[in-house]
Amino acid sequence: MRRKLRGPLPQRHGLDPARLRLPDEGWWGTLLEHLVERLPRLDPSRIEEMLREERIHNLNGPLAVDAAFEPGTFIWFHRDLPDEVPVPFDVTVVHRDEHLLVVDKPHFLATIPRGRHVLETALVRLRRDLDLPQLSPAHRLDRVTAGLVMFVITPDVRGKYQTMFRDRRVQKEYEAIAPHDPSLQLPRTVRSRIVKERGVLAAQEVDGPPNAETRVELVEHRDGLGRYRLVPATGRTHQLRVHLSGLGVPILGDDFYPVLNEKPLDDFTKPLQLLAKELEFDDPVTGEHRKFTSGRRLTAWDSLDEWATPRSTVPFVTNPTTVTAKTVGT
Repeated sequence: MRRKLRGPLPQRHGLDPARLRLPDEGWWGTLLEHLVERLPRLDPSRIEEMLREERIHNLNGPLAVDAAFEPGTFIWFHRDLPDEVPVPFDVTVVHRDEHLLVVDKPHFLATIPRGRHVLETALVRLRRDLDLPQLSPAHRLDRVTAGLVMFVITPDVRGKYQTMFRDRRVQKEYEAIAPHDPSLQLPRTVRSRIVKERGVLAAQEVDGPPNAETRVELVEHRDGLGRYRLVPATGRTHQLRVHLSGLGVPILGDDFYPVLNEKPLDDFTKPLQLLAKELEFDDPVTGEHRKFTSGRRLTAWDSLDEWATPRSTVPFVTNPTTVTAKTVGT
């Protein structure tokens, strides 16, 4: 197996340094000239400053501001961190053994670093707080979704657990709170084609062969709201949110479906009422059958007065920006 080249810089704040391989040929006389062209989002003066601060290294150590461009070599550096709003909720450990770490993630906390969320992510928190520098995710959960997330502690078995999710050998069960529509026939299996374009926040249902499948069941209902059990057979981006919106019962607290409404990052009120409730699988390393259950509860079901929508104003409409989901009752 091909091993990753080990760099000269340690983790910082639970984050690995960025690694760049320089091209095998080019016109640049200095590393600075190359990085100015290679990293257009960084101000040239900031790149020069990082070199002066000895923050950019090769295998021999820090590189000076006048360092020559060396074709085919590697460099490492830690990126500047964005200003982040602290997420005031804890990650709860559900299970830990030699290989696996299963946690109960709160709403509003991203699983892995991305964009404006770096330190305030489950992965970085857990690496730092549990002293697990090589921890990696076996799968991902949306920032606004709460519930179970599984991480791999031992790098040598990481692929076995990630492949298990890729090959759909993990039974996942979710719980959602959404409006109750008495005319909606449940249970049913929803199948449709969902696409998510890079740079576009919301996913869409489009014509074509189905690539997303969700079993939808109504567990109970009261005062215009329903508690739903969702069992996805696939894992498309925003799949559960898109499918319930397509059925005319969008999940409470959803700022994307059926209407996109970006929520300020410091607004922690009325979280998306979607919970990754259960993970069940046969462990690919030990052979043991495992089942984990979230201990979290969706607040809307316990605080109906705050969340309930009058029956006459419940938006029982299909997302106007998408094609209605193809559904098959079972």
